[in-house]
Amino acid sequence: MLQGLLSNPDRDRPLVRVPFTIFAVATVLLPLMGLLVCLVTSMLYHYEDATYTHCQVSNYLPSISSAISRAPELYIWRSCIGLHSAPRYLVAVAYFNFYRCRFAARLPELLLSGLVLICSVAENTGLVLLTYVASTEEYKVHKYGFIVFIACSLLHMLITCWLWYVIKRQYVNPEEKTSFLWKTRLFLFNVSCCAIAAYFFRRHNKYCEEGVYTLFAFFEYMVVFSNMAFHMTAFWDFGSTQVMVATLPEEKRF
Repeated sequence: MLQGLLSNPDRDRPLVRVPFTIFAVATVLLPLMGLLVCLVTSMLYHYEDATYTHCQVSNYLPSISSAISRAPELYIWRSCIGLHSAPRYLVAVAYFNFYRCRFAARLPELLLSGLVLICSVAENTGLVLLTYVASTEEYKVHKYGFIVFIACSLLHMLITCWLWYVIKRQYVNPEEKTSFLWKTRLFLFNVSCCAIAAYFFRRHNKYCEEGVYTLFAFFEYMVVFSNMAFHMTAFWDFGSTQVMVATLPEEKRF
């Protein structure tokens, strides 16, 4: 389990302390609840526009890009992602510090730790980009943001699973074992959903069959939900850690 990465009560004067379990849950709930609200709102109030595609065939679910591209869904989604993005960067650095300590004597894993940090930052940045540039505003920029998000997300999960596999071989901490098992399951589920979603997206564009885009949208939801669940495994990794807002000791102030 990760300890002492986000706070140092002996060194600093704490103003606010939050258990990391609450911090992790709140960080993931922001985009989760935002997405659910956007999906429900788009189907209730913008159903025809949200489910329309160039093929002009029957479709029953909006894609995520379509569901977050109109007001008020646009503002709900942007607010949730904006609030959750800063904690995501913080967690990426915390993981890197942990890996750097755990793999100090193992150069391959140490290099992979740096790559995980880059992927995590790029994944979050891609998510922010596709969020604040809607598909209806600038499609190419939105598309590239989505590609960066998906590619870096998959690579981040793959490398993370490998690093935790190495950790599991060396330690028998129950939380670390549970975290590794769920990370692996969620990664495999995410990859499967990505492949299925890509298949239905390609088939829809090629054959314009009724209901195929609905299947694409469903598996797109599964990709995003499993990605959120993967990040939620930090619940086990940082279980005893606290996020702390503190002031520096008097002798360190300038």
